[in-house]
Amino acid sequence: MKIIRNLVITFLIGFIIYYFTLPAININNLGFWIFLTFIIIIYNVVNSMFELKNITKKIFNSKHIEIKPKSKGALVMWAIIPIIFVAILLINLVCSPVFNAKSYHNRITVDETGDFLKDIKEVDFNRLPLIDKDSSKVLGDRVMGQMSELVSQFSVSEQYKQINYNDSIVRVTPLEYASTYKWFSNRKEGVKGYIIVDSVTGEAKLQKLEKGMKYVESAHFNENLYRKLRFSYPTVNFGNISFEIDNEGNPYWIVPTIKYTAVGLKAKVTGAIILDPITGESKKYKLKDVPSWVDNVHDAELLIEQLDDWGTYKGGYFNSIFGQKNVVNTTDGYNYLVMNDDVYLYTGITSVVSDESNLGFVLTNMRTGKTKYYIVPGAEEYSAMSSAEGQVQDMKYKSTFPLLINLNGKPTYVVSLKDSSGLVKMYAFVDVKDYQKVVATDSSKGINVAAQNYLNNTTFEINESELITKTITIKTITAVNINGNTYYYIESTDNIKYRASILISDILPFNKAGDTLNISYKKENIVTEIDKIN
Repeated sequence: MKIIRNLVITFLIGFIIYYFTLPAININNLGFWIFLTFIIIIYNVVNSMFELKNITKKIFNSKHIEIKPKSKGALVMWAIIPIIFVAILLINLVCSPVFNAKSYHNRITVDETGDFLKDIKEVDFNRLPLIDKDSSKVLGDRVMGQMSELVSQFSVSEQYKQINYNDSIVRVTPLEYASTYKWFSNRKEGVKGYIIVDSVTGEAKLQKLEKGMKYVESAHFNENLYRKLRFSYPTVNFGNISFEIDNEGNPYWIVPTIKYTAVGLKAKVTGAIILDPITGESKKYKLKDVPSWVDNVHDAELLIEQLDDWGTYKGGYFNSIFGQKNVVNTTDGYNYLVMNDDVYLYTGITSVVSDESNLGFVLTNMRTGKTKYYIVPGAEEYSAMSSAEGQVQDMKYKSTFPLLINLNGKPTYVVSLKDSSGLVKMYAFVDVKDYQKVVATDSSKGINVAAQNYLNNTTFEINESELITKTITIKTITAVNINGNTYYYIESTDNIKYRASILISDILPFNKAGDTLNISYKKENIVTEIDKIN
């Protein structure tokens, strides 16, 4: 009876602890072992309290007291606790990079055959996410501040996840209850909207919902998002949760499912749970089956961790510490690009013994985890950021983390320069190979003008081996002034269109239909850019 009594009390206290801590009941989860340790401690304390009660009772009844040593069962229960943690330490040591460097290197599969010019299309500035997360927060807070009926009841979440929404690049974030009291007074209707910020134009709006979201992070008791997930999937390890919307604008929580090696080591995404915050309905998907509208299954920080292991343990554990031959790491930062209807994480790859240069960069699909490495030697991102800030140092603008783009066939960094309030004031373009080549332009003129200013004010070395040389006969030639710069659009007699800046050759104004030109260019697009006229 004593054991049953102690177990019942332990169960009740343990359930209260579980209700608020919500660990996964999974032997690979460190939180589970910590929770189990607390349960053992609670059982031992409850047992000791009743023993102390019996002793006290006998004292007051003036009975003879015989102090007995702890029973073997009690000693075993206390001994289990250090055994658990010693076992975890030993198992994790055996499964650590010291003995398994190759498996850590292979945590993420990296395709090292990436071709920058082949895979990375010429930049489309209508699809370039120039508004970063911090600026999105400023814009979102402004929108919320204009909604007097909501601002007193709700706050804006810090989520602001980058997604591709109906071919538009946006960041989305839900509203949250402003306080526990606001949850009590608004829980029947739920959270009635989310904020969407266009990462290209900076347009921000509040999207109201007909039915409110019931299961959110700031809700309490069984309506709390994490509690809803844990009670539905008690044994599953969860990754960082993302808020997204589908192509119809319906809100969802995207919850990565994680598999660990040993206890908490080598986290790997195995799939995702998609939960409807309005109804509470959810479905678990394997990684290959996650719907294409979902953009954030792999967490950026986890991807960086996996990429660092890939670069660190190429030559084994001891090489990563001593010789460090071919050891590389990601640069201290990342950004996002959107291509082919998916969101990609971008970060540079640099040698561990180099501080100011990159060997290349990686792009990782945030949904599938597929990763490509591109060898593009050049300036490390923070060097480019410092160079851009140096152009306008009197204004004290701060640079965003760069985006790497293909501009006129050249790897180029583009950054936004922001004032102290977080608003974008200028755009700067920086040459990847030579970060001293930088041109900053007022953002009010637009990104296209900024790009053209950079091209017009920066000279580049031409690799003759990359050029195609041919002689053409002019069919038509037309001069066009674009933002103060003159370009000549030429159509040859074989119906191919070309464009050449007046800076290429001063003979262009004197050419006419029927004349021949010896030209050099890199590749043919809709309109081929002429690099040289002989």
